Amino acid sequence: MPRLHCPLPLAPGAQIDLPTEAARHVQVLRLQPGAALTLFNGAGGEWDATVTRMGRSDVQVEVGAHHAIEREAARAVHLIVGMPANERMDWLVEKATELGAASIQPVATARSVLRLEGERAAKRQTRWQAIAVAACEQCGRNRVPSVHAPLALADWLRGAPGQGRRLLLSLRPGSQPLRQAAGDAQAVWVLHGPEGGLTAQEEDTALAAGFAPASLGARVLRAETASVAALSMLGLD
Repeated sequence: MPRLHCPLPLAPGAQIDLPTEAARHVQVLRLQPGAALTLFNGAGGEWDATVTRMGRSDVQVEVGAHHAIEREAARAVHLIVGMPANERMDWLVEKATELGAASIQPVATARSVLRLEGERAAKRQTRWQAIAVAACEQCGRNRVPSVHAPLALADWLRGAPGQGRRLLLSLRPGSQPLRQAAGDAQAVWVLHGPEGGLTAQEEDTALAAGFAPASLGARVLRAETASVAALSMLGLD
């Protein structure tokens, strides 16, 4: 059964016009009146729905029963990611969403190849958020992780949230294994660099901001692989 993100207030018996992206999805699937759907709006759980009218570009549905189903990870893992170049950030957002990331914060670092500012940054954020929505539709999540606007790493560190365990993925001697470093914290912030990693100065700044060095092992992983590995260790039930 198709699952669609519908960021609108939902209630049993309501007749609603689907938002543009959801309506386009229904049109592409060539669904007809009477077809069953599942809707989620990010506020919790999911809703039965039935297509009642198909227009040229608009689709109306009737909302059915609500099901208090959640498929979130047992702990909230927030990624602070030195943006990888090309399409790798798109892939990272998709897979991180599937693996249960609570939020994704792209950051620009000294070794970042991808540089985003102004309108270009806003367009890329919109694209990444849409990728996260599509991944939730596919994997069954009913809460969409926020993909925040790109920031310089130093700017993000100055305003970093105060709650949760802060971990820096690092190859420094003495770094604890990631699971051990996370302990039983229910909120974990995981920071890692882009291609080439963070500079020693950037790591020092992160440590001074309360991050503890943590390791994924002896091998050097690509930026997008590091996110997937960290989420697999910390976020999968």
